[in-house]
Amino acid sequence: MGGGFTHVPVMPAECLEALMVRPDGVYVDCTAGGGGHSLLIAKSLGPAGRLICIDRDMDAIHACEERLAGYRARVTLVHARYSSLRRLLSSLGLDGADGIFMDLGVSSHQLDTAARGFSFQKDAPLDMRMDTSVGETAKDLVNRLPADELAEILWKYGEERYSRRIAERIERSRRTAAIETTKQLADIIVSAIPAAARRAEQQHPAKRSFQALRIAVNGELDELAEVLDELPQLLHPSGRAAVLTFHSLEDRLVKAAFARHSTGCTCPPDLPVCVCGHKPTMRVITKKPILPTQEELQHNRRAASAKLRVAQRL
Repeated sequence: MGGGFTHVPVMPAECLEALMVRPDGVYVDCTAGGGGHSLLIAKSLGPAGRLICIDRDMDAIHACEERLAGYRARVTLVHARYSSLRRLLSSLGLDGADGIFMDLGVSSHQLDTAARGFSFQKDAPLDMRMDTSVGETAKDLVNRLPADELAEILWKYGEERYSRRIAERIERSRRTAAIETTKQLADIIVSAIPAAARRAEQQHPAKRSFQALRIAVNGELDELAEVLDELPQLLHPSGRAAVLTFHSLEDRLVKAAFARHSTGCTCPPDLPVCVCGHKPTMRVITKKPILPTQEELQHNRRAASAKLRVAQRL
């Protein structure tokens, strides 16, 4: 399937329930991946329903073509960044959607395919691009950026406490030879972290840095923030947004955006009357995020950090 692109959807029942799929509705899967969640949505649609599946990874698009073959009359596959959603809907003659779903972060297929360069556990060219046809690779960044910019990326997107030490070690190492592979980079990162800190780690010492570089290479948080800001304009009244996050940076953005869209007057409390005119456009459905069950975690360990947040257009 799609070059071996497998997709075990996280919290499938919870995500489908969150979207409240109507048979005749219009739904968007912004991060289709291998089509696991998309298939559940497609099965819930009737002949008048429509599903737009977006992914910037062509492996994912090919996988969806196969997985959704029986529902192609109601499915549109699009190779694009989901930040183009507003323009995309307009180009398809649609004025909005009844549900928007996002399953954020890197896919299992991308992690497990060594040649994609996402994993610190596999030796491969240092790429990390979700769309391998455009943009700079992680190799480009680690060999080009000065140490202070690398350190900022590692701290901002990976919350890596040793970001400065790692960035300086990268800069020193590349003077001798270019950093070409994931193993080279992982070894450099490990060598920069104090031995006591490495022993105290419950995860691989390179995990946070690889996450940070991946986010920077793909502009993941900027793309997410752009679409979150536009949700009230993208959704039909009563339409729902359901977002699966896998680390705190994503989750904080989603939580803040939902709170912002569901807030009314933002004037200082000492003003006698409202002058901002701000009115809520959405209602938060999940006061606390939905988490995977213990049963699911036994079968899919990669669901461990998942959080599902849901909001509804007023």
